[in-house]
Amino acid sequence: MPQIDDVSSMNTNDSSAPNAPGDQRSRRDRILSPQGAARERLEKWVKRLALLSAIGMFLVLMQGTMVTTTGSGDGCGNSWPLCHGKFIPQYTVATAIEYSHRLVTSLESFLIMGTAVGGLILWRNRIEMRVLIPMTVFFLLLQAGLGAAAVMWPTSDEVMALHFGISLIAFASTLLLATLAYGMKTFDTRRDLGAPKRLVWLIWGLLSYTWVVVYLGAYTRHTESNLACLDWPLCNGSVFPGFTGPVGIVFGHRIAALVLVLGMVALLAWTWKIRDWRPDLFWGSTIALVLVLVQSLAGAAVVWSRMDVFATLSHGIFISLYWGVLAFIAFQSLPRPAEARSEIPAEHRVPMGHALGQAAPAGVGD
Repeated sequence: MPQIDDVSSMNTNDSSAPNAPGDQRSRRDRILSPQGAARERLEKWVKRLALLSAIGMFLVLMQGTMVTTTGSGDGCGNSWPLCHGKFIPQYTVATAIEYSHRLVTSLESFLIMGTAVGGLILWRNRIEMRVLIPMTVFFLLLQAGLGAAAVMWPTSDEVMALHFGISLIAFASTLLLATLAYGMKTFDTRRDLGAPKRLVWLIWGLLSYTWVVVYLGAYTRHTESNLACLDWPLCNGSVFPGFTGPVGIVFGHRIAALVLVLGMVALLAWTWKIRDWRPDLFWGSTIALVLVLVQSLAGAAVVWSRMDVFATLSHGIFISLYWGVLAFIAFQSLPRPAEARSEIPAEHRVPMGHALGQAAPAGVGD
């Protein structure tokens, strides 16, 4: 077992060792403390669980889209959690789609519970974790409950449309858990640089508005109104077909989607001005705009292909990815709590509103 002097000497002579005193202390602690080594191993496993949870929740979303698109919601009859009252039901395509969705959701529940326990053990001092973990568990259970209720007690289209929106919130929560776990000492620190207040309001406004657009899309699907307009971007050859009946539902969704795209263009234009200062917000906005444009084309493909399964799934995939990126941007726009900043040695902290020691752009506090 090396002596402390030996370890100190090794850190001093090693050209690859960190120069920061705080980093040297941390390294010595890991070498000398069994508790530090155990925490490091636990952290690796929790990060992996968090990543698997985010991937798993994305699969749950896609399977839910497949269930709705193929009309497989009745594939297990009105029994839940079993399928036709059996643990292993007789095979049909609809049964396989619906039951596999349930099985993946069950596995996802264990992954999220493991991530929640590990996250609270490791990072309970971070308020983001104390908010995201209960939020993830709550919305996972809520979306599962809505799915079960849809099977056992069929309800209105308005309530059914909530299912996808609730699942999106659960996905965003798991995604943010994973990104925070992996980026706590890297890109998460960019939150210390601050962001203009009006930009933060725009980002969170777009996130909330996106959820409304998603709900309208889900409502369109559940009311089977997707093909009320048989062409795109016009609606049955008309620029303004009105807002009545199924045509009105589709047209309203299209108008809402157009406003969302314009909002994302405005967000990209704003973050372009601060791209050197906050590249995380700029590149996130760029990716989000690309995804929302591709998602719009996928929506057009749904109409052109007359509800082809691949086109419909693509529509769901791109809106989910876009939502995840926008949620990340919204999270990054918020400043880190004081306890997170205090973990960084004082000599290495970036002053709020400054980037890499340079003055922040004018209007940072606006």
